[in-house]
Amino acid sequence: MQNSKPPNHSKIPSELFTLRKIETNKTTFYHTNQLIKYNGTQFAYNANNAIQHCIQSTPERSTMNVFKSTYAAIALAATLAAPTAFASAIHDANLFTTVLPANDDGSTGQVNLGFTANINGTNYTQTYVNNNGNITFNNLLSTYTPSAIANGAFGPIIAPFFADVDTRAVGSSPVTYGSATLGGFNVFGVNYINVGVYDAHGPFNSFQMILTSRSDIAAGDFDIQFNYDQILWDTGDVSSTSALAGYWTSASSNSTLAGSLVTGALLDSGPDALVNHSLNSNVLGQYNFQVRNGQVISNNVPEPASLALLSLGLLGLVASRRRNTA
Repeated sequence: MQNSKPPNHSKIPSELFTLRKIETNKTTFYHTNQLIKYNGTQFAYNANNAIQHCIQSTPERSTMNVFKSTYAAIALAATLAAPTAFASAIHDANLFTTVLPANDDGSTGQVNLGFTANINGTNYTQTYVNNNGNITFNNLLSTYTPSAIANGAFGPIIAPFFADVDTRAVGSSPVTYGSATLGGFNVFGVNYINVGVYDAHGPFNSFQMILTSRSDIAAGDFDIQFNYDQILWDTGDVSSTSALAGYWTSASSNSTLAGSLVTGALLDSGPDALVNHSLNSNVLGQYNFQVRNGQVISNNVPEPASLALLSLGLLGLVASRRRNTA
């Protein structure tokens, strides 16, 4: 669940500072849930990435001073470098708040993406959000037993965790979705946070999918991001097939993550644990793909614009810190 309260700074566990790490030639930048550590200096921020305090002490015992001069640089770097609201990969879940009521095997009708997505030459402005861990574009999908998607039987599908999700369970949260703006880009996100499994029970999985319009590159281009915080189940009570994570945009543009359809492989304790790996990201549990000209491209690397923004944030951080210590 989203943590909106600032942490207790009187005693900060040292393990908080091992979750997010980005290294450049001369700097090491750590990001965690509501805490940032930069070269020995810790910064606290709220759920909106607003810097609150500068903490100048060891991780175990901290004394706060009011933080002013490096506000902008840290806020920018924090936004670009890592998630903001969760202790792991899931981020900005509060942007996607339209509720798909608790159900088993249900779907929305067509809902607006908030931008145009070119998938194999067809422009889509709407999608179906399916309770069972995927979105589809041609029809809703109530299928609860995952199967190989390489043959295109479901049409275009983006599936962070195709499995028998059941949000009727006591303690389960419903699936939420919506369109918003993030970092200046139009996005569409779906939260499967703390969702149960059929037949209406736990344990609970937490994962997320975010599509980001990249019309700045070309009309219809977009990015896909899968985020995983906790995967404790991979099959429902009446399905013998384990979960699948992947996408199909065309016969020549489709893929599944390692461990898909393999019993126990994607679980937190499995050999291909989704929370312990990543793709095109420094964040464990985060997987990034780029869709260009209707196809997912194989050489997935960050766009130059994204790298430039991240570098700007880090350089601003370094310059401001030097002025403060001069």
